[in-house]
Amino acid sequence: MPAPAWLILPSYDEAENLEPIVRASLDVLRASAADGHRVLIVDDGSPDGTGAIADRLAAELPDELEVLHRPAKSGLGRAYLAGFRRALEAGAAFVCEMDADFSHDPADLARLLDAAQDADLVLGSRYVPGGRVEGWGLLRRVVSRWGCWYAQHVLGVPVRDLTGGFKCYRREVLEAIALDTVRSQGYAFQVELTYRAVRNGFRVREIPIVFRDREVGTSKMSARIALEAVWRVPQMRLHAR
Repeated sequence: MPAPAWLILPSYDEAENLEPIVRASLDVLRASAADGHRVLIVDDGSPDGTGAIADRLAAELPDELEVLHRPAKSGLGRAYLAGFRRALEAGAAFVCEMDADFSHDPADLARLLDAAQDADLVLGSRYVPGGRVEGWGLLRRVVSRWGCWYAQHVLGVPVRDLTGGFKCYRREVLEAIALDTVRSQGYAFQVELTYRAVRNGFRVREIPIVFRDREVGTSKMSARIALEAVWRVPQMRLHAR
């Protein structure tokens, strides 16, 4: 049976990045997803015209690209969940997630898909040997590393980069996670889905990536999103018990 790969790209005010990231990602998927591929843009009513750009690209590339419009910004986690549901409904065998701002290198999609041939969840990791971050200041580096360390030790899972957002799931992982029960956003969303995969006995593999700070546009990360993870992570542990 064909095993198509889907890439979910959440977008909010990414007008300058969207077209180049879509075209770069499709170039990689055409070469590395032998059983078919599709890119799904999930736009949360971007006021900068991102949604119109997405529609234009989808009209140009109807066999490879579609757009899911949501009426308003309601969080990265909910955008991903909507995208995951659409991909599963359409028969995706592998579902990848990636930032739309070139912080993640589209070329690494090929490595994620290759690693997913013998793993259930592949994480593009900044914090395994060979991985690194470029362009961040000291404070953001400390917050990110501490957040990963905190989640790893509270949850007791041997994953180095729990807060990263560059992943490839086999469909069986997303089906087992019970997406309707996920409530986290931001960092906590990434932690929760990986933790649930581990708790369900799936094989999780980290591969090194270089994460580069965005060059165009504004980061959507905030102190509120970071603080959510502080109180949500212990809740995940208690719920699992």
